[in-house]
Amino acid sequence: MKRRQIVVAGCAVLAITASGVLALQAQAEENEQPQNQEGDEVELVVNGSFDDGLNGGWWSTGNVTMDVVDGRLCAQIPGGTVNPWDAIVGQNNIPLTQGSSYTFSFEASGDPGGQVRGVVGLAVEPFTAYFALSSPLTPTTVEFGQSFLAAETTTQGQVAFQVGGSADPWTFCLDNVSLLGAPGEGYQPDTGPRVRVNQVAYLPRGPKNATLVTEATEPLPWELVDAAGTVVASGTTTPRGVDATSGQHVHSIDFSGWTGAGTGFTLRADGETSHPFDIDGSAYAQLRQDALKFYYTQRSGIEILDSLRPGYGRPAGHLGVAPNQGDTAVGCPAEYPAGGGPGCDYTLDVSGGWYDAGDHGKYVVNGGISVHQLMSAFERSKVAATGTPAAFADGTLNLPESGNGVPDILDEARWELEFLLSMQVPPGKPFAGMAHHKVHDDDWTGLPLLPHLDPQPRHLHKPSTAATLNLAATAAQCARLYAPYDAAFAQRCLTAARTAWNAAKANPAIYATVADGTGGGPYDDDFAEDEFYWAAAELYITTGEQEFADFIHASPMHNTDVFRPEGFDWKWTAALGRLELATIPNGLPDRDGIRASVLAGAQKYLDAIEAHPYGLPYAPSSGLFDWGSNNLIINNMIVLASAYDISGDVRYRDAVLEGINYIFGRNALNQSYVTGYGEKSSQNQHSRWYAHQLNPALPNPPVGTLAGGPNSSIQDPIAQALLQGCAPQFCYIDDIESWSTNELTINWNAPLSWISAFIADQGDGTPPAAPDCSVEYLNHGQWPGHFIAQVNIENTGSTTINGWELAWSFLGDQKIIQLWSGDLTQDGARVTVKNLSWNAKIRPRETVTFGFIATTSGANPEPSLLTLNGRPCTVV
Repeated sequence: MKRRQIVVAGCAVLAITASGVLALQAQAEENEQPQNQEGDEVELVVNGSFDDGLNGGWWSTGNVTMDVVDGRLCAQIPGGTVNPWDAIVGQNNIPLTQGSSYTFSFEASGDPGGQVRGVVGLAVEPFTAYFALSSPLTPTTVEFGQSFLAAETTTQGQVAFQVGGSADPWTFCLDNVSLLGAPGEGYQPDTGPRVRVNQVAYLPRGPKNATLVTEATEPLPWELVDAAGTVVASGTTTPRGVDATSGQHVHSIDFSGWTGAGTGFTLRADGETSHPFDIDGSAYAQLRQDALKFYYTQRSGIEILDSLRPGYGRPAGHLGVAPNQGDTAVGCPAEYPAGGGPGCDYTLDVSGGWYDAGDHGKYVVNGGISVHQLMSAFERSKVAATGTPAAFADGTLNLPESGNGVPDILDEARWELEFLLSMQVPPGKPFAGMAHHKVHDDDWTGLPLLPHLDPQPRHLHKPSTAATLNLAATAAQCARLYAPYDAAFAQRCLTAARTAWNAAKANPAIYATVADGTGGGPYDDDFAEDEFYWAAAELYITTGEQEFADFIHASPMHNTDVFRPEGFDWKWTAALGRLELATIPNGLPDRDGIRASVLAGAQKYLDAIEAHPYGLPYAPSSGLFDWGSNNLIINNMIVLASAYDISGDVRYRDAVLEGINYIFGRNALNQSYVTGYGEKSSQNQHSRWYAHQLNPALPNPPVGTLAGGPNSSIQDPIAQALLQGCAPQFCYIDDIESWSTNELTINWNAPLSWISAFIADQGDGTPPAAPDCSVEYLNHGQWPGHFIAQVNIENTGSTTINGWELAWSFLGDQKIIQLWSGDLTQDGARVTVKNLSWNAKIRPRETVTFGFIATTSGANPEPSLLTLNGRPCTVV
């Protein structure tokens, strides 16, 4: 849903826009977001003509099936119900003002007949009806209309059609629903206390910053209070003036000097007390798991077991079990949409993979960056000084595959990789070797709708160069990461990557267009140089072959500043190639320059954090927030984290620790954007099956699910009705129908997974001590399928090492078959060598040596991280 380019027409949005509802104006006394002002009579029902399908917030009780037929909403009403409210069709979020006059009208029919009770009332308990109009219906359409006065003021009004109480099933059809009247007092977000903090946790020895919203122009006192009510630290605020992204007058609070740990802390300033928070070095370890566990419940083509995710169990979706038409044999339309030419003459089994977002579509370009970042999080654990491979070990995510000897994160990534591989055009067919851009329903479906109940026909969409290069990049990465665990799958990935690479070079300019957006997001992209660069980087790292090194150096991306103020995403992937070349061991001769470019990019985000009163590593050149701003913000933090991994400069690490505060509540809305984390967290992200807001029998999104976040373009009807004129940080509403500000997606949880793992790896925030050992890893020679290496360990400290264990991870399928002067353990890519009895002691400035012979089939760069007794050594 999140990439639809829909221009919403109709009097509701036009009238509200014209009247200046939510117009940007001077801030109120506490400098919160300006809100709706009363104006002339406006249309309060969104999409009452159903010209935009069922969008706009139309919902029904779980026993009613809705569709749009001949421009009308037609609902199948079950028989055997007793009360009118046993079956309902309606729309929420209707603002009403006490004493104002409203005119309620609609057209309805019933076949063979039925009874309708049209209600304007309260959408929450006690469900007060302010006005009701009842009438029997026949197959002949009848127009209804009447005026009334609102009994109270609310932003939680509702237009509902109660159609239960019939012994027999019938069809209820509805059109031209209208509620004309005063726009109400408007949407007023609950921003809570004016002291804005990270509602989850700060690291004890990391930076700790907060923001105070206040009219005061002079410094104010603040106090840090523990759970017992004791003031443990105090100081004065720093006035920062007006924050352009919120329009608020703000002060900064820095309480980094307090290093004690605990739970239930609060900050007090200017008569306000913040939401509670912890100071805890282990707080992000659970988020690392929760953010990754999200992917299991997004799986297509497999039953989700309630025993593994209590409350989220459901049947397998899109396996061809009625009413599904299935993904096991999907073909192409006779003509690809948007002038794409004739469709294909084959079908593909594209079952499996992850549902992309809140809809049932599956997209190669979004799947590509998502699965890449999961694999990148795992690969970082092998090469970064603070990486912890055990955090991703087999059994850590409670998956159906747990216990198979493969790291769980790779098991989850493989579910998507198999889907990406299945989207490749077969040999002998037009565009052979390319990847189909996407597969999804032929038309948009309404909410809620569980995947296994989706009745829509589905088709493959035309191959694209971008999708093909996403396949090439992720399959090349797959080849090196899976080689130690499943050599056959790794080889299959590498073959697919090479095939896709060659197909993309043969078809370098086949683009997805914005016009192909019916039933699924278009993911349009008319520039592929960034995808070529990323794919070449992954293929070079995996194979070490000169062809890919030459392509990298010839690419216009190689000498481009790829780290934009807006950040990177599925449409701008050059940054992925640059980060991979900088952080993953490889033999590119100008790698020092590549690493320097990452530090330069990170410096821009560091500067943005220091300049922003809310500590945001995000300063888009337009001054506006983009769709999925939260994911862009976190991706900028990934650049900062990578700079820390490269340089060890703690300023970059601290910038990450400050930037994450915004995601967890240090923002204008005082809102944590991750479900289940923080005192006030998002819980109604746009989804067809995590739809508790519409159907109480369904769950909210799983704990650890990231919301898209503020979006200045507010493309959906709910946001347009409530947020017109919003300052960037205020362009968000936690409503299931706000797909432009509040969707969940696989490519938004991917960077959350990556960055939460990075933060969890920092422990209590104490910077690592300087290494007291150095390691020289020497590749002495290579012949087909084998190499011989020597490792020298020097004690650079001042005390004797009495017993040692050296550990590292190979990049690919290297397997040691003979080792001398040490005791070997190898588990997949992970290698541990322990001392023998005669070489256990390493005195200061002394060196011990061991050597080995190993097999390998791909690139064989020297490891960049070797740890002695658990601590990183300097690699020489």
